[in-house]
Amino acid sequence: MRTTNRVSATDHVVTMEEIKVSPAYNWFRSTVPLKRIIVDDDDSKVWSLYDAGPKNVRCPIIFLPPVSGTAEVFFHQMLALTGWGYRVISLQYPVYWDLLEFCDGFRKLLDYLQLDKVHLFGASLGGFLAQKFAEYTHKSPRVHSLILCNSFSDTAIFNQTWTANSFWLMPAFMLKKIVLRNFAKGPLDSKMADAIDFMVDRLETLNQSELASRLTLNCQNSYVEPHKIKDVAVTIIDVFDQSALSLEAKEEMYKLFPNARRAHLKTGGNFPYLCRSAEVNLYVQIIKYMKIIKSKYRSTMTDEHLEVCLRLAVSSYCPDYASLADSIQCKSSKYRFICVSSMGQDMLLLVMKW
Repeated sequence: MRTTNRVSATDHVVTMEEIKVSPAYNWFRSTVPLKRIIVDDDDSKVWSLYDAGPKNVRCPIIFLPPVSGTAEVFFHQMLALTGWGYRVISLQYPVYWDLLEFCDGFRKLLDYLQLDKVHLFGASLGGFLAQKFAEYTHKSPRVHSLILCNSFSDTAIFNQTWTANSFWLMPAFMLKKIVLRNFAKGPLDSKMADAIDFMVDRLETLNQSELASRLTLNCQNSYVEPHKIKDVAVTIIDVFDQSALSLEAKEEMYKLFPNARRAHLKTGGNFPYLCRSAEVNLYVQIIKYMKIIKSKYRSTMTDEHLEVCLRLAVSSYCPDYASLADSIQCKSSKYRFICVSSMGQDMLLLVMKW
């Protein structure tokens, strides 16, 4: 891995924001419109979202950002997943000061978009809000699956529950300082440094109320009740290098969801969806393929069979049919080989007696 002595914008050094001027980001901004939707009686509560992919898909993947993020931070995932035929929605939530208020507003948004059930991908605070929404709707489930990236299940890990009710009094610069305190500093992988610069830029677009409300949701005394979401498929994505989450917080997530699928990234810091986007996109794609392959009609499929199907689904391989045919010793003509297509990949199967 190539490293650089370049430091991030959190150290107050001017650097070129590679992501902000990248062709991929500019293509995203020029092709996917930003929508603003009001679903509450209070007109000041405006949901901002990007909605891309086939609109006939009624169970899309919805991305929820961390405290410092906006809807744009998942542009890599939107470009990749919509290219694979998925419908993807990336949100930026309005000012909510209470978890119950957020869940009620999010439910109204899903009703407005005419979405009965959704897959939720949440990063940090976004992951916690996704869990609380699944818990909130457990009697009438609205969440098909959860993908939790560098997330947590109990706000007590931040040791700031006693200050949660005072964030609304703090000026914007102090709130930003609290957020930036958790950003990595010092020598960084160049892609990770670019990701931090981009997130700092996004942070600067948030006003005092937005930051204060997010920090309040992030720190007010609350925890996830796992028995209420035991029927929701959960995948945990985390990193082995430095991030804002402690090892104890990660272990607590594993204990809370012992049957969750785990996707570990060697590096990625706080924002793997930006600096390790290809790996995150692949994990999301595999999870979606699991829903197709291991369906209710094949619920008895073993983990070994599932792994083989997934490898076939995401691998690029073209068999050498001529060599295969030459290598076959023809003793009789009672069997016939035919070529079929499965999950977009060619396979040679012995399928019928002739």
